[in-house]
Parts: sequence; C-alpha cells; structure tokens
Amino acid sequence: MGDKWRVEVDRSVCIGSGMCIGSAPDDFKLDAGRQSHPRLEILPSSDAVMEAAESCPVEAISIFDAETGATLFPPD
Repeated sequence: MGDKWRVEVDRSVCIGSGMCIGSAPDDFKLDAGRQSHPRLEILPSSDAVMEAAESCPVEAISIFDAETGATLFPPD
C-alpha cells in the first residue's frame, strides 16, 4: 500500500454515526448535516483511517492509493 491515500465518503450512504471520528478524529469530521468527510483530500496512510473505514456501519468510506488509484478498501 502507498503512503498516501485518497479517502472518499459516499454522502448518500453516510448516516452520521460518527464511528469514523471515534477511530480517526484527526482525519474525519461531521458537517452541519451530520455527514462525514475527510479533513483533507489526500491523507497519510494510517491504521486509524483504515479502522475508520472498516468500522463504518454502512460501508460509506472508500480508500484508494493516491498514486495508483488502486482500491484499498473495501476489498473486492
């Protein structure tokens, strides 16, 4: 896996549970509508970001290698 990730939150799926913020508070935030989004377009790879994606109850978070575009989460 690369050392930089592009993280996307599918806002049509996000239910605003806040699990991502519990796992990676420096990397995600909720907006006024309680929709999650990454704080930056490109994030450094980290266990916390992967844990946030894995813990999302509706699988709204996708992670891609920022250099290659390869999907890192969810797995195929």
